[in-house]
Amino acid sequence: MGSVRAAIDAGVGIECDLRLSRDGFAMLFHDSSLERLCRVNVEAESLDAAAVMQFRLAGSGERIASLGDVLAQVGGRVPLLLELKRRANGITKIEHLCRATLAALGDYRGPVGVMSFDPRAPAWLARHAPHVRRGLVISDRLSPLGRWTAMRLADPQFLSVHRALLDRPWVARARRRMPVTSWTIRTAAERRAAEAYVDVLIWEDDGRPRA
Repeated sequence: MGSVRAAIDAGVGIECDLRLSRDGFAMLFHDSSLERLCRVNVEAESLDAAAVMQFRLAGSGERIASLGDVLAQVGGRVPLLLELKRRANGITKIEHLCRATLAALGDYRGPVGVMSFDPRAPAWLARHAPHVRRGLVISDRLSPLGRWTAMRLADPQFLSVHRALLDRPWVARARRRMPVTSWTIRTAAERRAAEAYVDVLIWEDDGRPRA
């Protein structure tokens, strides 16, 4: 939440990751396990939201937040890009995380997009919540056939493409049909190399745009 507040103060959009708690709430957390960030070897999806929120992040001491916390803090002041995550072979079904995210969004009126590596997430949103902007995240480890299959299934309205792929012809073709974002830009050099190929760059550290 400290990063959320800092982004609001800077007037920049926020990209963040969501995982599902055992009792069906969308939680603000990147990893499947709490081990790296909280020093506790337990899977986030195996705990109820109240239990997850008791843990503190090593270093900052901040508690893990829910999507509801984020929405209340942001209040539509900056754009939000929400990435839905699930552990491979985990107990979470992606449609359950989609439902939890949609429930938290409720009547939220700020600019928001929802994306996932799992093409079933945007496909679910296309069927059940077409008013929510939906995207597909594409890894540099995905084969051409896997990418084609994922894009066909997802029916995305935007793409988020790994920066190593940005000069590929298929990215330029896709960009003629929909916006393309890229991740993760961490240096000024990476920004200069990427900015001609995309509409929005997802950055951190020294990848921030300069005035």
